Amino acid sequence: KPVQTAYKPLQKEKSVVIVGAGPAGLFAALRLVELGIKPIIVERGKNVRDRRRDLAAINKEHIVNPHSNYCFGEGGAGTYSDGKLYTRSNKRGDIKRVLEVFVEHGADENILVEAHPHIGTNKLPKIIAAMRDVILHQGGEIHYGTHVHDFLISHDSMRGVVTRRIDNEGLSTVDDRTIEANAVILATGHSARDVYRLLQRRSILIEAKPFAVGVRAEHPQALIDCIQYHCHVADHERVRRYLPAASYSLVHQAVASGSQHGVYSFCMCPGGIIAPCATEQQQVVTNGWSPSKRNNPYANSGIVVEVKPENLEPFREHGPLAGIVLQEAMERAAWNAGGQTQAAPAQRIGDFIAGKVSNALPSCSYQPGVVSTALHELLPPFVSQSLREGFKAFSRKMKGYLTDEAIAVGVETRTSSPVRIPRDVKTLQHPHVNGFYPSAEGAGYAGGIVSAAMDGRKVAEAIAHIL
Repeated sequence: KPVQTAYKPLQKEKSVVIVGAGPAGLFAALRLVELGIKPIIVERGKNVRDRRRDLAAINKEHIVNPHSNYCFGEGGAGTYSDGKLYTRSNKRGDIKRVLEVFVEHGADENILVEAHPHIGTNKLPKIIAAMRDVILHQGGEIHYGTHVHDFLISHDSMRGVVTRRIDNEGLSTVDDRTIEANAVILATGHSARDVYRLLQRRSILIEAKPFAVGVRAEHPQALIDCIQYHCHVADHERVRRYLPAASYSLVHQAVASGSQHGVYSFCMCPGGIIAPCATEQQQVVTNGWSPSKRNNPYANSGIVVEVKPENLEPFREHGPLAGIVLQEAMERAAWNAGGQTQAAPAQRIGDFIAGKVSNALPSCSYQPGVVSTALHELLPPFVSQSLREGFKAFSRKMKGYLTDEAIAVGVETRTSSPVRIPRDVKTLQHPHVNGFYPSAEGAGYAGGIVSAAMDGRKVAEAIAHIL
């Protein structure tokens, strides 16, 4: 069992602004207070409890608060979109220590020994709140509803941030406030597009990076169980008494538009739900999550296609932001096709392959609702062509995958950031701005909760070494 962390008294003359209260920001703050340095977290969204009202508004009223949604708010995107803790980033940091910190703040000790640890969206909020309470108790600060409007830069060094308050409707007010600090950690996640645009306006170097786009594919969980466990439908209930909801991992190299594109499953959610993850009103974005028991009757997964540099040629004028412009174009097209609400365009997977609109759609877990449309025509041609080939290949690998009960829901665009913010390998600072520490998923150095948490801790330690 992990021991309780010992915290040092904070040194009042040393402080670090952390932009974002996702896993990178929270774990960086916890590590800083361990090291005696005051963290000041600036979070555009609401605390983990108050976020729930805005999530309900998306699902029921189709209203998107641009600062408080599935992506923005205390705990970050993973809090309300799954909480999977497994990672392939074994060389990036101390995975065991990250899991111990979760246990210390209320997670089940089983995550320390499970091959695929999973907390679940229903349990993560209390753990996040416990982390917040420790940060505040030790003398740190957390400012919710606070948006970074600008950076304080002097002589190529980051001196702090300029913030604006956000009202309950998600609008920024003009009461600017300056927060000065010894360093700034940028831990904003992959969807804070305004931050990338701010960096570009301030002539701070950013770069394009690989990413992927596609759709969410959903099947009945019982079907996936029977395929993966090689059992008949009649035996399903008996099998599930002893085995968990089955998952899958699929990959295929497709040829589209004259070149190869990887097609693969992403963020597979057994016993899960498809969630609306737009960050602006005129967008439709899908993601998925599972409760801790993984007992929902559906299984969903992102099925996505890698985006290559040549696919971004139509957006070349936007430089390193070309990928963002592609994402936004897809999200607006989905919004229009869904009736300009949060309803999502959808198609039976068989009809997607055949290139025809579905006469009717199977039941689906996506709460704002789905609209039958020519989803294959909404996507860029290289994406549609690659998905068609990928779906066919997956049906050969998993007999039964291609069924009338399988539905494709669009669009899945937020797999990772299409932008990387460079940093020095040793100091972890931006190569052109001292005291500026890009971190985790939004900067291109993580791909999930655990890897983001590890990166946040690593950046905190790099700062402590200099201070």
